[in-house]
Amino acid sequence: MTTAAAPAWAAHLPPGVEPGGLDLTAAGSLPAAWAARWRAHPDRPVVRDPDGTWATGADLLERTGAVAGRLAAAGLVPGDRVLVSGPASVDLVVAHCAALRAGYVVVPVNAAYTPREVGVIAADARPRAALLDDPDLRAAASALDGGPAAVAGTDVDLPDGPQPPLDAVGPGDAALLPYTSGTTGTPKGALLSHGNLLASAEGLRLAWRWTEEDCLILSLPLFHMHGLGVGLHGTLLAGARAVLHPRFAVDEVLAAAADPALGATLFFGVPTMYARLAAAPDLDALRGLRLCVSGSAALDADLHAHLAERTGHAVVERYGMTETVMLVSNPVGGERRPGTVGIPLPGVEVRLDPAGDEILVRGPNVFAGYWQRPEATAAAFTEDGWFRTGDVGSWDEAGYLAIVGRAKELIITGGYNVYPREIEDLLRSHTAVVDVAVVGTPSAEWGEVVTAYVEPGDGFDAEAVLAWAAGRLAPYKRPRLVHVVDALPRNAMGKVVRDRLAPR
Repeated sequence: MTTAAAPAWAAHLPPGVEPGGLDLTAAGSLPAAWAARWRAHPDRPVVRDPDGTWATGADLLERTGAVAGRLAAAGLVPGDRVLVSGPASVDLVVAHCAALRAGYVVVPVNAAYTPREVGVIAADARPRAALLDDPDLRAAASALDGGPAAVAGTDVDLPDGPQPPLDAVGPGDAALLPYTSGTTGTPKGALLSHGNLLASAEGLRLAWRWTEEDCLILSLPLFHMHGLGVGLHGTLLAGARAVLHPRFAVDEVLAAAADPALGATLFFGVPTMYARLAAAPDLDALRGLRLCVSGSAALDADLHAHLAERTGHAVVERYGMTETVMLVSNPVGGERRPGTVGIPLPGVEVRLDPAGDEILVRGPNVFAGYWQRPEATAAAFTEDGWFRTGDVGSWDEAGYLAIVGRAKELIITGGYNVYPREIEDLLRSHTAVVDVAVVGTPSAEWGEVVTAYVEPGDGFDAEAVLAWAAGRLAPYKRPRLVHVVDALPRNAMGKVVRDRLAPR
């Protein structure tokens, strides 16, 4: 008799947890699991506001119940959408959790969006309530035809009402409607269920050994999947603590890491944050943490090595996206390989499309489709139900996944395929290049010409850098055009917005 091989993600499981029979959605929903923890430990601090005050389990139970009552009194019923936007605060956490507990669907919005941008999302999502801290955004929401029945800040200063039924949702009920960044075309809403959010958070809790003893320094924005779907949701599920920062500041993060009264153990960031931390003289403050995680873009291998030398941390790189929450991570209890995003997380399956190495995924964390976009949903899945990430990947000999580039960013020049990531990694290693993005410029002769947009460092000389690269790249991969820019255009999570560099 033969025994079935353990799935690849079993390597993430802590000792004593077996893959067979693992049910990532056994708790039913995140809000039900959160409320149970708050009741069990009412006096335990959970979330620290930027003003320094802590909200306990009892505080969160009381305040989320009250906010749910106010929204219900405004006429909301389960399934209604609630637009939420503001800098990180306990008020925002309460508004978010209250909406989920009452069965409403949260539509998280970037606090830096303009009224026009928020109007585009609101017109598509048709929210029944808009909880927006920016008064200009509240005014824009109020002016929409057939707009929200209730408009307020994230403090939800609305008339009180009876508390509606709470924590009654199941894994299949809609929970979150985040919108894709919209760097190409109109943003799309990715409708995530309570089961999607719970499965991902539970997988991370197991893989990252997240416990109630942990305290996360959370300076990521709470509208994006990294800060909200990983940082906040994971903290609350584990019964841990989170210290909220409304923005990232090097001195504030390092001070929090060094503060014995906080007992911080975790920091999650993006590569830009780690690069700024690495330049700080007191970077050693991170040494006292248990785990540092990086995502949303690739972490430079040299930076990874520098951080390991200075702090003792081999930063854990991971991979996820709006439609799936988290998919893959370097193992906390195993080798962490720079340049890779690791192995599939519990419950997640990953394969590469043989037609072009696009990363295909499936699992309980993967959304069912885009909000009222059946054509986009159909195009996003293979015939046998795998989600097309749009990323191109490769496996190494140990089964670790590396992200090679974006399928849509592929440059075809003279009939050859060029992935920008390879060229960028090389140019970024030159001492006179601070950062770079590579795109294709339309060409009647070549189809596209490989073009580099460079943030220059000291002594930058375009011809010298091109000559240096020529000895390290096949002729068809070499940049033919170089544009010097003061700063590459980036979105709120630090990702380069390539469509602002060159027409495609």
